[in-house]
Amino acid sequence: MSFNALVIEKETGEDVVTSVQTLDESRLPGGNVLVAVEYSTVNFKDALCMKANSPLVANYPHVPGIDFAGTVEESKDSRYRPGDRVILTGWHLGEKRWGGLAQKARVEADWLVPLPQGLTSQQAMAIGTAGFAAGLAVIALEDHGLSPDQGEVLVTGAAGGVGSIATALLSNLGYEVAAVTGRPELADYLNSLGAARMVNRSELNNVSTRPLEKAVWAGCVDAVGGEMLARLLGQMKYGASVAAVGLAGGSDVPASVMPFLLRAVNLLGIDTVLHPSEKRIAAWQRIAEHLPLDKLDAMIRPANLADVPKLGAAILRGEIKGRIVVDVNA
Repeated sequence: MSFNALVIEKETGEDVVTSVQTLDESRLPGGNVLVAVEYSTVNFKDALCMKANSPLVANYPHVPGIDFAGTVEESKDSRYRPGDRVILTGWHLGEKRWGGLAQKARVEADWLVPLPQGLTSQQAMAIGTAGFAAGLAVIALEDHGLSPDQGEVLVTGAAGGVGSIATALLSNLGYEVAAVTGRPELADYLNSLGAARMVNRSELNNVSTRPLEKAVWAGCVDAVGGEMLARLLGQMKYGASVAAVGLAGGSDVPASVMPFLLRAVNLLGIDTVLHPSEKRIAAWQRIAEHLPLDKLDAMIRPANLADVPKLGAAILRGEIKGRIVVDVNA
């Protein structure tokens, strides 16, 4: 049987071209579960995959899409049967192997998560890898002692996918959220997600000459990295934690060890790719339970496969707010 997919092909030299193509099922990679995909998303990694010379793509032609939600069609694993609703995020989907921006995906059962009760496939992809990362960040912060009575929690890159979900989730859990953005015109959007106040990105953009500044933040979900992460480490309260989720601002962190030595600050790394299956399932259940679905629905920007290349470029320029949800059958 044939299906539609977004395919990246390498042209002469290092240039790539991305287009919607009709493929035969026989071209899918190996796996013990065949899924009819309903929705996927466009993430920062997907955008990078569509660039020339991408270090993320193992082989061409390539189908991007680091997550998907859909229905099992065939299964050789007893844990899943035809008709089961499932989610897949991580496990190098859309990088080392073909991803979810297609109508079909063949994967390993170990990588799948049952769709949590109360979520639709569209809502699951409004959460997607970005929301899963945000959920893991909040769980990690709370596991390291964060509670709503300790003060403001900072969310960097707040209007992006990770930041939007983190803001809504933290607010719903009773935290006072300070949202960092370089786009002041999005204040109403961030307030609607539950942000108590805005912090202009320019206030944190540059590394301070002082290793420690005034202790302000009880916790932080950081999707930016780089110099901003270095700056905010020196502003954390004693014993506070920063959950590092992304590197939109760069992978180098020109930081001092002083916040760790004198304020016992914790830097928590958040991985969504190889997160263990049992903990992954539990995290999805917790996110589904605590994330306000009305706020989630308001984040959705619907798209189809043909829209993805332009949306990926917009993500790299920092122009997207909320969550792009791709109906692969539209």
